[in-house]
Amino acid sequence: MERRYSRPVSVNANAIGQVFGPREFQLVLLRRMADYQPQLVEDARRRLGATATEMRAVNAAWQRRLRSPRATGGTRDLRTILGEPLAESARTVAGTPCRIRQWQLPLWPDLRFEALVGPGDAPLTEMLVRGPGSPAPQLESLDDLTPWSCVISDVERAFPPVRHVEGSAPGRWTTLLEVDKERVAADFVSGLLQEVRRLPESSHSG
Repeated sequence: MERRYSRPVSVNANAIGQVFGPREFQLVLLRRMADYQPQLVEDARRRLGATATEMRAVNAAWQRRLRSPRATGGTRDLRTILGEPLAESARTVAGTPCRIRQWQLPLWPDLRFEALVGPGDAPLTEMLVRGPGSPAPQLESLDDLTPWSCVISDVERAFPPVRHVEGSAPGRWTTLLEVDKERVAADFVSGLLQEVRRLPESSHSG
């Protein structure tokens, strides 16, 4: 059964002066993607009924929230903002028991926002992933790797082996792979593909 989202609630409102709910959370994700795909972000922002000024204000409030001494951290904030997880399961990562918690976001109905949580409710990764029952896109060539068309696991399955490196900012990942005999870097924000760059031969070695 489709899950209904709770009304937006205030997260540390005295500290950050901003009400956060699923809509505002999506605006924060969009702001992170704006450097790569401004037109896609603008279209999505309009679907949320938000102005560019509001998106910037929500993101600024989010940054203040992260720096606030009152911030609770962990997935407690995600529960407060997004409600109870749509799905939750156990997973062992490198011998450590972890939990997977997933929420659905209206902008990306085929995906879920997933938090991998370690002991003590410590978030290890947070990203968009392919939702259950959502078919992965057909990825066979560079032309298929279009912005927002796929998530990290889709690329891993389509073009093994791949190598992941740390991105240029929090929430960013870069995946190195070979497609059509070309070495490329696929840039992701919050797990969603933003762009693909061709690389010189030497940059993919090692």
